[in-house]
Amino acid sequence: MGDKKKPKSFTKQFEKAGAGIGSGTYVLRLYISGATPQSIKAITNLKRICEDHIAHRYDLEVINIHQHPALLEGEQILATPTLIKKLPLPLRKFIGAMANTEKILLGLDIRKKDQK
Repeated sequence: MGDKKKPKSFTKQFEKAGAGIGSGTYVLRLYISGATPQSIKAITNLKRICEDHIAHRYDLEVINIHQHPALLEGEQILATPTLIKKLPLPLRKFIGAMANTEKILLGLDIRKKDQK
């Protein structure tokens, strides 16, 4: 039947996300559309940002919408790449190549507006 990976069960995802509450762990989900240049750029930029600013405190799941199209509707994904910050709350969404580091840091609540 093919060796496509099945997405983690929603129960396991919820339990994993819940385990991050209070521990300072960022639960991030990046939706991409195949191995396009835009997708690769978003993955590279986001991994760099995470390693530089929240190393060992994040859980990043990269989801290819071509392999898991059913997840699009549940997460209300309208464009790719889209990053969803699940935890810590509040939930936030970012669209694009994740190239604006300052905007991502502010949106993830890693850096405040007055910090440099």
